[in-house]
Formats: sequence, C-alpha cells, structure tokens
Amino acid sequence: MSGNAPRWRDDRGREQDRTHQAAALPPHGQYYGLPERHIVLAGQISAAARPLDIAADPSAVQSEQVTVDALSGAEVVPFWRALLGYRGHANSAEDLVDPGGRGAPFFVQRMEAPRPWRNRVHVDVWVPYDQAEARIAAALAASGRLVSDADAPSNRVPADPEGHEACVGVTGPPEPATGRP
Repeated sequence: MSGNAPRWRDDRGREQDRTHQAAALPPHGQYYGLPERHIVLAGQISAAARPLDIAADPSAVQSEQVTVDALSGAEVVPFWRALLGYRGHANSAEDLVDPGGRGAPFFVQRMEAPRPWRNRVHVDVWVPYDQAEARIAAALAASGRLVSDADAPSNRVPADPEGHEACVGVTGPPEPATGRP
C-alpha cells in the first residue's frame, strides 16, 4: 500500500489505502479470469478514480485456484468437498468454493490418462494480460523454470526448483498497458 494514500477499511475491517486496482476482481463465486462486465466495471472505476488522483495498480490484480487432476472427478470431488468444508459452484460438478469466501476455489480437472511422472495438484494464477510477462519473469528469476509456453500468451506453465508446477493464465484483452488508470 502507498504510504501517503488516504486510508479506509474494507468490508472485512482491514485497513486499505486509496490505491485502486485497474481491473475489478470478480465477486465471490466467479473465477477463472475476468468476464467482460468486470472489464467494463474496471473502466468505470478508473474513470471515477482519475479526477481524485487515485493511482492504479494493475499488478495487484489476480485470482487463484487450486487444480486437482483426476481420472474420475465424480470419485474425487466428494473427498475435497468434505475435507475442505466447501460447496459446489453453480451447475459445475468440478468446481468447489469456500462458502465463507476465504479460501481459494478448487477445480477438479479431468485427465484422459494417468500421469505418474507429473504432479497432479497445482495452483492456477490469473493475472491481467499486461502483467503476465512480468509475473513469469519474476518466477523464473526466483529459481523457477519454464515447463511450457505452448499456449502462450494465454497460459504458461512455470515450475519451482523441485518441479511443482503452476499455470499462469491471463485475463483481459491482449492490449499493451496504456499507463493510465
């Protein structure tokens, strides 16, 4: 948070400053990137913030999920639901969310065949399109390695030094940053 920015308390009572995020985070229960309506809302927030001289911080925008690869989601989902105390999300048999909105969502991703040579639980991190390169570069500079960029620029797979993988997906339009909030 910025040192001299005006302070306020969010809906959970946490102290915040007036630095806003250039893209609105999705409301609880909506994940996997930003829908178009959130991008429109982000533009409206930026327009309202601009005359107040409130700085944008697009690097602060991200959402995460934990993904469990499974041959049979129908067998795996009940275990994670019970263990975490989560509930199903919308009409999806594969998505689990924390009813209190505190924990990361879980997604059970169907595998076609076993992959014993590869980890089967990983974290998905969704960032704005114009922040993905910097996020990947930071992970690689912190002793990571790039496992795959076959789906770049929309998705890249870095791994830590022990081979634990993550997926870095992008949200928003594939446009360069304008530098404006």
